[in-house]
Amino acid sequence: QVQLVESGGGLVQAGGSLRLSCVVSGRTFSSYTMGWFRQGPEKEREFVAAVNRSGGSTWYADSVKGRFTISRDNDKNTVYLQMNSLKAEDTAVYYCAARKSPLFRGLDAVYGYDYWGQGTQVTVSS
Repeated sequence: QVQLVESGGGLVQAGGSLRLSCVVSGRTFSSYTMGWFRQGPEKEREFVAAVNRSGGSTWYADSVKGRFTISRDNDKNTVYLQMNSLKAEDTAVYYCAARKSPLFRGLDAVYGYDYWGQGTQVTVSS
């Protein structure tokens, strides 16, 4: 069974930075495309960023492009989300997700991912 455990969330002032981490159990981490999603208060879960198996390709939601960076370390079974210039509207529970399919279709959709973490709260005060 694949397990994903996020960490690194917390309370930060607007303009500040946080780095989220997600450790994935098992020996097949490098076979997954990894993504980050978030769900704000009374909002649907939305795509934030994704990284392919090797870490060589990344994709971002327009709302975070230029401020967030996704990366992965396949030796540590870990995917990261570096979040800079945080805004109040970034406040949400952030979820890590793993995707078995290598295809582009569904990369930015909740239905496109097979495994999910429990989430970590990020609160940005204005």
